[in-house]
Amino acid sequence: MKIATWNINGIKARHDVLIRWLEEAKPDIVCLQEIKSMDDKFPGDAIEGLGYNLETHGQKGFNGVALLSKLPFDEVNRGLPMLSEDDPVDEQARFIEGVFSIEGGTISVASLYLPNGNPVDTEKFPYKLSWMDRLYSWTKNRLESEEAFILAGDYNVIPEPKDCHDPKVWEGDALFREESISQFRSLLNLGMSEALRCSTDDAGIYTFWDYQAGAWPRNHGIRIDHLLMSPEAAPLLKGVEVDTYVRDWEKPSDHVPVWIDYAA
Repeated sequence: MKIATWNINGIKARHDVLIRWLEEAKPDIVCLQEIKSMDDKFPGDAIEGLGYNLETHGQKGFNGVALLSKLPFDEVNRGLPMLSEDDPVDEQARFIEGVFSIEGGTISVASLYLPNGNPVDTEKFPYKLSWMDRLYSWTKNRLESEEAFILAGDYNVIPEPKDCHDPKVWEGDALFREESISQFRSLLNLGMSEALRCSTDDAGIYTFWDYQAGAWPRNHGIRIDHLLMSPEAAPLLKGVEVDTYVRDWEKPSDHVPVWIDYAA
């Protein structure tokens, strides 16, 4: 079973690119981020025509996440819980979870779009860290169920220096700040496994290239799209691929799909 994540950077702008990739790659479950569409405006007909069930958690013009699945949804949950009842409701659409029946049990797959956090001297960086606090709490609670689940998406975190073409360029950026990296590591310390790093320690594997300054042809990329697996899911990992060739298509996203081969 192929489970993929892809920041599509606008479903309307990237609709044809997505359809082409779905037809060629034939993934079973796809986690999309930054769909930039309201739920009722999401162009899903062609996707459903390829045999996918579709669930979205959209927002006008910004953010938004979606799940595409060849399997029927048993359950769908939208949004991360707040840490306290006194916290204001988070209006940003950044998290959707689907639960699916598979042979021998169930698997939960979540699509998440973690806040960028820049500029760091504004309220955007504390919001990023607080969102990661909520993700940590959700993950810790979900681990208590001892069930297989996968957190896939655009984390907007560069975990290690080898995950970017030039660490000096990213010094001070919210994606590479120690606070962000520490929060990411805290998820791993709970017992989650990062799929690609279970497969290789190689440097120079990227999932994002900026549209500016010739980043793609010069391979000035970063790796910020990750799939984290619970202890029950990790043993079923068979392999990981990054479809970098999609970045060379016409009107591409600045991210490329990342997918795992999952033995379910």
